Amino acid sequence: MNTRVEKKAELNRFEVYVDDQLAGLAAYENAGSNRAFTHTEIYPRYEGQGLAKVLIAAALDQTREEKLGVLPFCPFVHRFVGKNDEYLALVPEWARDRLGLPAA
Repeated sequence: MNTRVEKKAELNRFEVYVDDQLAGLAAYENAGSNRAFTHTEIYPRYEGQGLAKVLIAAALDQTREEKLGVLPFCPFVHRFVGKNDEYLALVPEWARDRLGLPAA
Protein backbone atom coordinates (compact mmCIF):
# COMPACT_ATOMS: atom_id res chain seq x y z
CA MET A 1 0.00 0.00 0.00
CA ASN A 2 1.52 3.29 -1.14
CA THR A 3 0.22 6.33 0.78
CA ARG A 4 0.79 10.04 0.48
CA VAL A 5 -0.73 13.18 1.98
CA GLU A 6 -1.20 16.37 -0.02
CA LYS A 7 -2.23 19.82 1.11
CA LYS A 8 -4.98 21.29 -1.07
CA ALA A 9 -4.90 24.92 0.06
CA GLU A 10 -7.56 25.94 -2.48
CA LEU A 11 -9.96 23.50 -0.78
CA ASN A 12 -8.76 24.15 2.80
CA ARG A 13 -7.94 20.53 3.38
CA PHE A 14 -5.31 17.84 3.46
CA GLU A 15 -5.99 14.68 1.47
CA VAL A 16 -4.64 11.18 1.99
CA TYR A 17 -4.20 8.91 -1.02
CA VAL A 18 -3.73 5.14 -1.19
CA ASP A 19 -2.22 3.94 -4.45
CA ASP A 20 -3.29 7.25 -6.08
CA GLN A 21 -6.91 6.91 -4.91
CA LEU A 22 -8.36 9.56 -2.60
CA ALA A 23 -8.96 7.81 0.73
CA GLY A 24 -9.88 10.67 3.05
CA LEU A 25 -9.43 14.27 4.09
CA ALA A 26 -8.85 16.64 6.99
CA ALA A 27 -10.63 19.99 6.57
CA TYR A 28 -9.38 23.18 8.17
CA GLU A 29 -9.86 26.92 8.36
CA ASN A 30 -6.97 29.30 8.90
CA ALA A 31 -7.68 31.67 11.78
CA GLY A 32 -4.96 34.27 12.18
CA SER A 33 -1.85 32.53 13.50
CA ASN A 34 -3.75 29.24 14.01
CA ARG A 35 -5.21 26.50 11.86
CA ALA A 36 -8.56 25.16 13.06
CA PHE A 37 -9.14 21.53 12.10
CA THR A 38 -12.88 21.05 11.72
CA HIS A 39 -13.49 17.65 10.14
CA THR A 40 -11.58 14.47 9.33
CA GLU A 41 -13.00 11.68 7.25
CA ILE A 42 -11.62 8.39 5.97
CA TYR A 43 -13.80 6.88 3.28
CA PRO A 44 -15.45 3.57 4.24
CA ARG A 45 -13.39 1.47 1.83
CA TYR A 46 -10.21 2.60 3.62
CA GLU A 47 -11.31 2.53 7.26
CA GLY A 48 -9.36 0.48 9.78
CA GLN A 49 -6.01 0.86 8.02
CA GLY A 50 -4.53 3.58 10.23
CA LEU A 51 -4.93 6.25 7.57
CA ALA A 52 -6.45 8.81 9.94
CA LYS A 53 -3.22 8.78 11.96
CA VAL A 54 -1.11 9.12 8.81
CA LEU A 55 -3.28 11.98 7.56
CA ILE A 56 -3.45 13.87 10.86
CA ALA A 57 0.28 13.53 11.60
CA ALA A 58 1.18 14.84 8.14
CA ALA A 59 -1.31 17.71 8.41
CA LEU A 60 0.01 18.70 11.83
CA ASP A 61 3.63 18.42 10.68
CA GLN A 62 2.88 20.73 7.74
CA THR A 63 1.07 23.13 10.07
CA ARG A 64 4.11 23.20 12.37
CA GLU A 65 6.38 23.89 9.36
CA GLU A 66 4.13 26.83 8.48
CA LYS A 67 4.58 28.08 12.08
CA LEU A 68 0.84 27.98 12.82
CA GLY A 69 -0.86 26.87 16.01
CA VAL A 70 -3.46 24.12 16.00
CA LEU A 71 -7.08 24.35 17.13
CA PRO A 72 -8.31 20.73 17.18
CA PHE A 73 -12.09 21.08 16.92
CA CYS A 74 -12.39 17.83 14.97
CA PRO A 75 -12.77 14.87 17.38
CA PHE A 76 -10.17 12.79 15.49
CA VAL A 77 -7.57 15.56 15.63
CA HIS A 78 -8.49 16.35 19.25
CA ARG A 79 -7.85 12.73 20.34
CA PHE A 80 -4.64 12.51 18.33
CA VAL A 81 -3.26 15.72 19.81
CA GLY A 82 -4.27 14.68 23.33
CA LYS A 83 -2.33 11.42 22.98
CA ASN A 84 0.81 12.88 21.40
CA ASP A 85 2.75 15.45 23.42
CA GLU A 86 4.78 16.60 20.42
CA TYR A 87 1.55 17.75 18.78
CA LEU A 88 -0.10 18.99 21.97
CA ALA A 89 2.61 21.65 22.02
CA LEU A 90 1.10 23.09 18.81
CA VAL A 91 -2.14 23.97 20.60
CA PRO A 92 -1.94 27.49 22.07
CA GLU A 93 -1.98 27.52 25.86
CA TRP A 94 -5.17 29.63 25.92
CA ALA A 95 -7.00 27.00 23.85
CA ARG A 96 -6.01 23.91 25.84
CA ASP A 97 -8.27 24.53 28.80
CA ARG A 98 -11.17 25.55 26.56
CA LEU A 99 -10.81 22.37 24.54
CA GLY A 100 -10.27 20.09 27.53
CA LEU A 101 -6.64 19.31 26.72
CA PRO A 102 -3.81 19.02 29.26
CA ALA A 103 -1.70 22.08 30.01
CA ALA A 104 1.94 22.05 28.98
